[in-house]
Amino acid sequence: MILRILDDFQRDPAQAIITLLAFSLSLVVAITVHEFSHALAAASLGDRTAQSQGRLSLNPVAHLDPVGTALILFAGFGWGRPTPVNPFQFLHTSPRQGMALVSLAGPISNIVTASLFAIPIRAGLTDSGAFGFALFGGAANDILGFFLFHMVFWNLILATFNLLPVAPLDGFKVVLGLLPPEAARSFARLEQYGPGILLLIIMLDFTLPGPGILSSFINPILNVLTTVVLGRQVL
Repeated sequence: MILRILDDFQRDPAQAIITLLAFSLSLVVAITVHEFSHALAAASLGDRTAQSQGRLSLNPVAHLDPVGTALILFAGFGWGRPTPVNPFQFLHTSPRQGMALVSLAGPISNIVTASLFAIPIRAGLTDSGAFGFALFGGAANDILGFFLFHMVFWNLILATFNLLPVAPLDGFKVVLGLLPPEAARSFARLEQYGPGILLLIIMLDFTLPGPGILSSFINPILNVLTTVVLGRQVL
């Protein structure tokens, strides 16, 4: 993404700066809200591990991982600092089901955040027409709409991506909490292979022609979410 922005910088520095600011701010907000919500959900279930480490905060510094953030900027994928959770401190729920709730809190928080930023768009107060991996190309009065659309898009992308049922993404723990005990034990054995599987999927998406595995999963869900949040499909 950042390479596209740098290429645009040679043609129009002002438009490139606006694009970079919208892209960076959206990612910071999305990751911060996501990780904070994991910490909040864990604390509400009785586990204060994240809170004791200063993670129950909306300060981006508490949640951004330097390597993960750099990869997002340059490679289009990455991560925030994982929120520490001790499932054996949960009250009134099993560790497995509690982890499912804590994991689900992240994507849900991003959907809620996207919905809030979409309110001015749905009210017709602004509409830049730019959504997705878009470079700013409008007039000065389109800047607000451009920022809002980026906020909506990146929050929904983070939510959708994390719903993939592959460790270490949130979707893995959500599925683990929904499965019957015996099936969950079998599924849990895949956790150790999750990072390798995820990396392989990402590499295949970069190297193979045509629609990738990730886009085949993400785009249908993203279309549903944008229909709900914005009132229309955008892909």
